[in-house]
Amino acid sequence: MERLKPLNDFIFKKLFGENEVKDNLIAFLNAVLDRPDVNRLVSLEIIDNKELAKEMIDDKTGILDVRAKTADGMQINIEVQLTDQRNMDKRTLFYWGRLFNEGIGKGQDYKDLSKVITINILDFNYIELEKFHSKFHLWEDEEKDYMLTDLVEVHFIETPKFKNMKEKNLKGDKLQRWLTFLRDDISDETLKELVDMDKDIKKAEERLEHLSSDPKTLALYRAREKSLHERANMISSAREEEKIKIARSLLDVLDMETIALKTGLSIEQVKRLKH
Repeated sequence: MERLKPLNDFIFKKLFGENEVKDNLIAFLNAVLDRPDVNRLVSLEIIDNKELAKEMIDDKTGILDVRAKTADGMQINIEVQLTDQRNMDKRTLFYWGRLFNEGIGKGQDYKDLSKVITINILDFNYIELEKFHSKFHLWEDEEKDYMLTDLVEVHFIETPKFKNMKEKNLKGDKLQRWLTFLRDDISDETLKELVDMDKDIKKAEERLEHLSSDPKTLALYRAREKSLHERANMISSAREEEKIKIARSLLDVLDMETIALKTGLSIEQVKRLKH
């Protein structure tokens, strides 16, 4: 049986973003947030849109995110991004702000605003730090221990950095186990090790196997894979055109080797532009 890619955002939503599998989401979030036991999540409500229209699946710019709310009003949003659109910082702040604004109604007091946590799972490197999991809050520039408010919390999880780690700690680090589970190139041996080690991951893998056997889910998954592939090609083409435009503007002022180095084009491409 084909093992569906867990980081396909449609499948990720089916694994974590529906109320019948909220235990999967709670387990994953506790691994990401890594809070003391007394503050760990034990319940939440998933904001579930089960009617995923075909138009949304085919939308190359659409967002299939996972949203949840806790009993005290805290909102959590998880987004999977497979291609670097070079805007994750601004995109994150935009969607975080939109959720934050939704937390208060007309006439309500600002004190009623609740915390919003945004979690970005990226299949590319974005943050200029070596670690694969970066967390951001509002701290004072010089007094590093002083936080203005805890209402802002943003996470970036970069899967290539995790994949390239030479030494992993699957036994002691639950987030590392989840990130290994999410890999589409996981070996059967490693998958069996994870399932035997972690009952939460065993439950998620059983859910994935169930999805893999459902013809309707398979059809939507393949449609989404096609859409994601087209999005990646669209972004790649746009970047290539940008490189060519820059190279053309430099032809009269720089040698071909320097232009190739600065733009990322090959020497052959620059030569064709020259002639």
